[in-house]
Amino acid sequence: MELAWYALLGLFFASYFVLGGLDYGVGLLLARGGTPAARRDALTALGPFFLGNEVWLVAAVGILFGAFPTLEGELLSGYYPAVVGALAGVILVTAGVQLRSRPATAGARAGWDRVVVVGSLLAALGWGALLGGLLQGLPLTADGHVTGVGHLFTPFVAAAGLAMAALVALHGATFLTLRLPPAAGAATARLARRLVPVALAAVGTATVVGLLSDRVRAAAQQPVAAVLLPSALVAALLVARAALARRRPGWAFAATCAALALPVLLVGAARWPYALVSGTDPAAGLTVADAAASTPTLRLLGWLVLPLVPALLGFQAMCWWVFRGRIDGRAPVYW
Repeated sequence: MELAWYALLGLFFASYFVLGGLDYGVGLLLARGGTPAARRDALTALGPFFLGNEVWLVAAVGILFGAFPTLEGELLSGYYPAVVGALAGVILVTAGVQLRSRPATAGARAGWDRVVVVGSLLAALGWGALLGGLLQGLPLTADGHVTGVGHLFTPFVAAAGLAMAALVALHGATFLTLRLPPAAGAATARLARRLVPVALAAVGTATVVGLLSDRVRAAAQQPVAAVLLPSALVAALLVARAALARRRPGWAFAATCAALALPVLLVGAARWPYALVSGTDPAAGLTVADAAASTPTLRLLGWLVLPLVPALLGFQAMCWWVFRGRIDGRAPVYW
């Protein structure tokens, strides 16, 4: 039962990175500047999905708190700077997007757009640092508690944060390639093609730094998964580049969705059966079974979650079906 809940937790976090990554990717692309109308079009393209994308984070955190209370406590204390940075970014993006249309002046709106850019960067770096920190392991004492946060400030964690920022920027560009009118979509496709090598370089750098890190190598409980999944991520980026070159934005978007989901799968698979790996005392690591709540609690949560998951999936499917295709002058302006 613990494995099923751990897989569900991974599914929800992966869905959040794929869908929430759209918010942060489009937000990062506002840094290009452009005309107010172009920035408005980018947010209009995202508008129908924006708040729904964040629901996955709420659901994932709910599962973390309910099904894995021990993991939640050690995770938040051991990765406090990364989690706070990521959540601060989420708040800034949400506030900036919804408040940018309140003022009447173009300068004030541009100021809120800068807030969205900063928030998007913070969110991407924070979540990337958290994933990197999980792959690297952390100093757990003999009683299973985390000591300090200095373990986050390493080259690998920094490289993972930058790789996540590059991935979400590419993801946002491929999404806009699908949603913007043909002329603007073609320009965004050219930008996406230029971002693929950047993402490949960032992912490759993080992979090399991880291979050279004693901490990361020691924390990898499943070396085969730790090698195969980054290779799959690189393959997904190459597929995205080929699809963009052939003017297949749908395939490119599917490939970048896979690229955003794979890091979560990598974190879960490479550390199995541990939820947290100790970098100081291997025996002090926290296994998934030890991190989970009691079996009666998991069963009760299962009855509560069972009707909610199909409803959440159905709502997302309906939203994407209703708002499929490109925006035009008749598209509703959300923000």
